[in-house]
Amino acid sequence: MDALETFRAETRDWLDTHCPASMRTPMPEDERVWGGRQPVFKHPDSERWLRLNIERGFTVPTWPKAYGGAGLTPAEAQILKEEMQRLQCRQPLFGFGISMLGPVLLTQGTAEQKARFLPPIARGEIRWCQGYSEPGAGSDLASLQTRAEDCGEHWRVNGQKIWTSYAHLADWIFCLVRTDPKNKHGGISFLLFDMASPGVLVRPIKLISGASAFCETFFTDVQVPKENLVGAINGGWAIAKELLQHERGMISEIGRSIGGTVPGVDVIAQRYLGDEAGHIKDPVLRDTVTRHVMDDHAFALTLRRAAAESAAGAAAGGLSSMFKYYGTEQNKRKFELILKLAGQRALGWEGDEFSDEELLMCRTWLRSKGNSIEGGTSEIQLNVIAKRVLGLPD
Repeated sequence: MDALETFRAETRDWLDTHCPASMRTPMPEDERVWGGRQPVFKHPDSERWLRLNIERGFTVPTWPKAYGGAGLTPAEAQILKEEMQRLQCRQPLFGFGISMLGPVLLTQGTAEQKARFLPPIARGEIRWCQGYSEPGAGSDLASLQTRAEDCGEHWRVNGQKIWTSYAHLADWIFCLVRTDPKNKHGGISFLLFDMASPGVLVRPIKLISGASAFCETFFTDVQVPKENLVGAINGGWAIAKELLQHERGMISEIGRSIGGTVPGVDVIAQRYLGDEAGHIKDPVLRDTVTRHVMDDHAFALTLRRAAAESAAGAAAGGLSSMFKYYGTEQNKRKFELILKLAGQRALGWEGDEFSDEELLMCRTWLRSKGNSIEGGTSEIQLNVIAKRVLGLPD
């Protein structure tokens, strides 16, 4: 514990000294830094904050130092997270390479693949997208039909993916492809390839929220080098499931970051319905808000406990599905409650009579509906929990 407290003090001092005041503010979604070949820094201090974290290894704190990380233990990484939250420090870098692909490459990649891809991911030099779902392979992902044919020195990929988040902005894709048409689960492989390759076509999908984060992606005779296969041929299903664990863990925490500058339900309630002192007079409403805040806090503590148990090798099975289910459903409840609390002020779509915060409320409420679909629907998570945790029959 003395060593951890020393680490906490050193981390707190470093953050106090190096994190700019402008990076200790709520982060609108359009100011998130995703990196890539053509990185966008909408806030003037974002690039400096990113560089400082790269030098420290804090963009991927638990990764080995050889791959751009800080080599922190899970306990140390949790302390870093807590100290960043204490100062309200902005996350310096976002990306599916950090949250999904990187952890899989650490366990499944060859030495050459790790050396080639992990350091650029840690530095934010490659932006990745995920090629999983297809028009005919959503919840039943193993029925995917995108084909990869062995052409000797390369794979030839043909097919289509759907709901490919940020594909129009990505540099590379990690993609599930069928390499054996006769074997459903055992005929899938895991490929990495450049989105600038000839034959790749991306079309953004306009969402009800007005954004176009999701895309449909088409592959026509795309040539992929043989060395870009991760794992064994036809061994992609196991890798896909491992990656989904990381994705669901990421989505389960969305409720504490989605919405940019939209504050918590307690702040919204005080602001729109509180008296001069900020007190909520309606006892029923006060109870509803209090219960939601308590649930949020309990969920955060449960995530911390699970991280500690995982570090000790005692984590329960099915946790990612449980956390994904609860976290996304709680996030939907949050925005339903925010709209109820703010009333007509939460229904603004455009116009100077609404604040930036109010203009985010309705759009983010609409976007939150997708949380319980992406990464595996809530119904699928309940099936996983029923079988793997409760041991119920199919």
